[in-house]
Amino acid sequence: MSTLLALDTATEACSVALLHDGKVTSHYEVIPRLHAQKLLPMIQQLLAEAGTTLQAVDAIAFGRGPGAFTGVRIAIGVVQGLAFALERPVLPVSNLAVLAQRALREHGAVQVAAAIDARMDEVYWGCYRAIDGEMRLAGSEAVLPPQVAALPADASGDWFGAGTGWGYGERIGVSLCGQDAAMLPHAEDLLTLARFAWERGEAVPADQAQPVYLRDKVATPKAR
Repeated sequence: MSTLLALDTATEACSVALLHDGKVTSHYEVIPRLHAQKLLPMIQQLLAEAGTTLQAVDAIAFGRGPGAFTGVRIAIGVVQGLAFALERPVLPVSNLAVLAQRALREHGAVQVAAAIDARMDEVYWGCYRAIDGEMRLAGSEAVLPPQVAALPADASGDWFGAGTGWGYGERIGVSLCGQDAAMLPHAEDLLTLARFAWERGEAVPADQAQPVYLRDKVATPKAR
């Protein structure tokens, strides 16, 4: 049976999850700006509680973005360091998909409009539908002004809004059956998506652990 480690630092939340001997355990904390200090100790604590070691891990999954640039970089740096040292593959997972998966787990939502506050008056946006327990992207992910965000062209039925981007909810012209604008990605849901990807053989070498920011312009230069 596979042992998978998942970690995420793309938002204010820092979380890790482990699948070992068929059992899932996780740690989750909302600790802005402390991810770099807390991530490795959280991983070590999780492995110790499960009675296993890093050497037992078959693959490492991570939130590849979109999200905070520094946060995404922290996750990728740790993942690449561990994966190269262990000679293990990695499983990149969209943070918008992780949000949608959490909405499925916690709210039973099978159609989710996931939105993360991208700052600069924009949101990271993606719409997902549950297929056999896995939230799958409908259309494409994008970064855009809230008022431009829209459901897929073939959308019908009830949609749930998940993520901090829904703080702009009044400007997003989408009708929802419910929403959770405080929801952040959780490694437990990242692990769920990673298990599907692992079973499909989608793991990649560590050097292919790359961020997905959706935004080409990652910083606005100050005017001199």
